[in-house]
Amino acid sequence: MTLSLPYRGTAQHLGGRGLRRDAQAVLGMPPRQNFVFQAQGGFLSERLSQLETKAKFGPSPSGRARQSLCLRQRRRPEGAAAARPAPEGRGWPEGTSRSLGRRDGSRGRPGHRTADSSVKAPIEMWGTNSTEKFYRIPEGKGPHSVGCTDLMTENAVEGSFLRLYYPAYDATDMEEARWIPDKEYYQGLSDFLNMYRVVGERLFHYYVGSVTCPAKSNAAFKPGEKYPLLVFSHGLGAFRTIYSAICIEMASQGFIVAAVEHRDESASATYYCKRRSVSESQEESPPNMEKEWIYYRKLKTGEEERCLRHKQVQQRAQECIKALNLILKINSGEEVTNVLHSDFDWNSLKDSVDTSRIAVMGHSFGGATVIESLSKEIRFRCGIALDVWMLPVGDDIYQNSVQQPLLFINSEKFQWAENILKIKKLISNDTNKKMITIKGSVHQSFPDFTFVSGGIIARFFKLKGEIDPNEAIDISNHASLAFLQKHLSLRKDFDQWDSLVDGIGPNVIPGTNIDTSPAEPE
Repeated sequence: MTLSLPYRGTAQHLGGRGLRRDAQAVLGMPPRQNFVFQAQGGFLSERLSQLETKAKFGPSPSGRARQSLCLRQRRRPEGAAAARPAPEGRGWPEGTSRSLGRRDGSRGRPGHRTADSSVKAPIEMWGTNSTEKFYRIPEGKGPHSVGCTDLMTENAVEGSFLRLYYPAYDATDMEEARWIPDKEYYQGLSDFLNMYRVVGERLFHYYVGSVTCPAKSNAAFKPGEKYPLLVFSHGLGAFRTIYSAICIEMASQGFIVAAVEHRDESASATYYCKRRSVSESQEESPPNMEKEWIYYRKLKTGEEERCLRHKQVQQRAQECIKALNLILKINSGEEVTNVLHSDFDWNSLKDSVDTSRIAVMGHSFGGATVIESLSKEIRFRCGIALDVWMLPVGDDIYQNSVQQPLLFINSEKFQWAENILKIKKLISNDTNKKMITIKGSVHQSFPDFTFVSGGIIARFFKLKGEIDPNEAIDISNHASLAFLQKHLSLRKDFDQWDSLVDGIGPNVIPGTNIDTSPAEPE
């Protein structure tokens, strides 16, 4: 799972012990922190509707204008207070109204400071364009500049779709890649978060529409050495672009990273390209392509989640293996058709991959995909599972079917006893399988949303933990690099972080913070 949101369900779903625990895990919520999304989500939608109607129609929108936004709003009697003080603990700055941040209750202009310059309007804290420099995805810290490009094969859903991050020549004059490349991803995120599309699309476009990731789009690949290959699998409700902080760091340290976009209906949105029908007179013209979008599929009434997720994780593993085969095919010099028609020179990748040094990495549902991929493909020499969600993993996996080294990097706030027991069962007494926990971190300390969100949005959606996001991602990346150096036999200096793999260092502990003793088998 990517976005940490309160589960939208009934008190029965949320209150009973063991009930919907798997759903809570998917949604990235610690088992003890559950809220009904209808209440808080409605509050957010009301604030957004006020912003949108004011921006589009002025301070006094008509009923027709409100209807055009398709937003359900509670009407207040004329003369009623425009804004009540926020309840304690809501996360708004002291002295700020629930409207748009004015102490006197007036709404003010979006993104502007209040009369008291020490108090920012909430919208300004959410990461608007005016404060974008404070909400930037971190650059890679390694010796290489980083480029990225998208690759899609075949005009069908069975093809591969990935974003490739790679060491590149310095290209200061080239544009950075867009973080979220299409508006349909906003729509998919809105569906996944149980938000109205008209609200969600405008919300995401307004706050992150101009965000880029610090990798140059289609920059020239930097040859000269053979690079290890890392295949990355995203979490539930995510897609290929929103773990760029991790992927860019790995590429800057000398890895080629293939971030897969899964088509098992676990992504918020994805697509494949298909040909439009053309007349005979157009047959000799270049192919006319259109995007066919696939959105996240929610559970059907009465459907068992474990059955669905187990089926999906098997498809996800096959997609990771397919991505591996595709990159190795390019490495061997075979021609590959990219239906996205990018300017990247794929021939430059020939003989650039160290085929003996290949690993797989993923977050949450992607962590389960790592385990499944290791069990199916021995060319993956090791794996890294970030805050893994174990529900999708089949029982057969625990029967010694994963022989490769495996590192589990957990957040402090996401895990629970049942999930940890499954991890311990998989680790058993294998010294090449390790688990560590980053103190003060949350499930969202791994995706990019933790970097592009300001104070209020971050607290509302639980995108940040107590630890600084940059420190948390550094711990995760450094432990990953040290683990990869050891088990891929790399000649680097990543062994300086070996202690992190053993859970030794600031803000990291060995094993887990979760007490599993009551649940341990006798």
